[in-house]
Amino acid sequence: MAEKAIKEKVQIEKGSIKHFNVGDLAVYPAHGVGRIESIESRVINGETHDFYIMKILENAMVIMIPTSNVASVGLREVINKNDIPNVYKVMLTRKKGSLDNQTWNRRYREYMEKIKTGSLYDVAEVFRDLFLLKLTKDLSFGERKLLDTAQSLLLKELCTAKNMDENSMMSEIESLFNPKEVLQ
Repeated sequence: MAEKAIKEKVQIEKGSIKHFNVGDLAVYPAHGVGRIESIESRVINGETHDFYIMKILENAMVIMIPTSNVASVGLREVINKNDIPNVYKVMLTRKKGSLDNQTWNRRYREYMEKIKTGSLYDVAEVFRDLFLLKLTKDLSFGERKLLDTAQSLLLKELCTAKNMDENSMMSEIESLFNPKEVLQ
């Protein structure tokens, strides 16, 4: 129930169009935190369009995002430090029933859709589910890659929001998964 309320808040935030300035940090779905390097105009099919030129911090990938498509691509600000406890609540929430009652490829598709939303809350759900599943069984290659992706996205954004190094942040995240509680 808490997850649903949190997601609804995020959906409302997505509806508003955000304008970014050079130097701003932003999150691009499935790629993570990046910095707006510049705002450029380009002529495409005879029309002039403005683009954010964004460099992803994790791998230095450069992405051109039309300023008019910010909402549709899901570009958003880095989560506010005050919202981090809500992300932790998502990771602390344990689903009723077994996580491995569906085939790995169905789980993979479901998790990939969540990562593509760009919502840190959805990424936290994917991380939580795969982290817990990994404790009880071997993950498929695809699931291991998704766990790595979710962990990387979660870690980079939380580190940016809290201004922490990755090792300290990962220790804080892992502390949410008390082994005694997890195995019950």
